[in-house]
Amino acid sequence: MQIRELSIPDVFEITPVQRSDDRGVFLEWYRFDVLEQTIGHPLELRQANTSVSKRGVVRGIHFADVPRGQAKYVTVTHGAVLDYAVDIRVGSPTFGTWDSVLLDTVDRKAIYLPEGMGHAFVALTDEATVSYLVSDTYNPTAEHGIDPLDAQVALVFPPEAGEPLLSPKDTEAPTLAEAADQGLLPSWDAMKTYYASLGG
Repeated sequence: MQIRELSIPDVFEITPVQRSDDRGVFLEWYRFDVLEQTIGHPLELRQANTSVSKRGVVRGIHFADVPRGQAKYVTVTHGAVLDYAVDIRVGSPTFGTWDSVLLDTVDRKAIYLPEGMGHAFVALTDEATVSYLVSDTYNPTAEHGIDPLDAQVALVFPPEAGEPLLSPKDTEAPTLAEAADQGLLPSWDAMKTYYASLGG
């Protein structure tokens, strides 16, 4: 597999090697050892999630308190989504910016997002199935969101997504500035220290 760091530090796009024949396709979509070599520490997996979304559904921008937070390894098993990494680490050189990866069943890419990163996606097909490997179990008291329509973040949704469909929870989430004022966002320095601590 090929791994490329995005414009957001510590976020990686993973492109697997696909082997096809007249029977179908085989690929490795996750390799713990290759990822560990890339990010500098093992990814301890504690939960796996699947969501199914119809076209236009936007999930996120979500993040969790650190420690422990939730590192995520995300791929698509049906349909297509545009997946966004949003840097919400106060003091980061890319704070408030985002990068994205197209996850579909053509290239079968994945994206790795570390703890303390904002995460969102928009479904581009009539039905999109997204699977996530995460580093901690769901903790509702530690979960937070940022309005995916926040003008400061300015996510760009592809035209094929159509009108964005949001949950009430995401619609009511604070803006990035409001989340910062409320002390909800992690700091760049604290996150870099935390990542280093995961190396053993």
